[in-house]
Amino acid sequence: MFIKVLVMEIKEILLQVAEENLKDDSYFIVDIIVKGSTGGKMKVLILLEGDKGVNIDDCADLSRAVGHRVEEDELIEQAYTLEVSSPGIDHPLLLNRQYARNIGRSLKIQLSDGSVVTGKLESVSDTSIEFNKEEKEKKKTVHQLITIGFDEIEKANVLVSFK
Repeated sequence: MFIKVLVMEIKEILLQVAEENLKDDSYFIVDIIVKGSTGGKMKVLILLEGDKGVNIDDCADLSRAVGHRVEEDELIEQAYTLEVSSPGIDHPLLLNRQYARNIGRSLKIQLSDGSVVTGKLESVSDTSIEFNKEEKEKKKTVHQLITIGFDEIEKANVLVSFK
């Protein structure tokens, strides 16, 4: 229990430090993942996203700023590695801003009832998405525009298209 509380505190502190060091409002933190054991080296992964994307320099700048602050203020007492990266396609969409950035792309969504739908993201509101659901019926694909509330989404991933 103590380790879990410690990890939560570290995540909250790192989130604050990372947000203070963003270049501007077009950048945002998607997630902070802290892994490690009591006797081992802790790994901290900060997932950075931008409304217009991020590049390696954006990640390096944030890594330097956060790393400097962690060392200066001794925020993490044990050995650690720090990595700043953009979320890859294997990382699910977590924030409304990520959905907005992916309008027009194909998604695979696992709903809270366990069902899975695929289709194209059409629009995003504060509480839901408009989704052009694709279903195979016999030899043709049928499209249906549906609204899915964020509270109904268990997990959503962008599908990569090689067309």
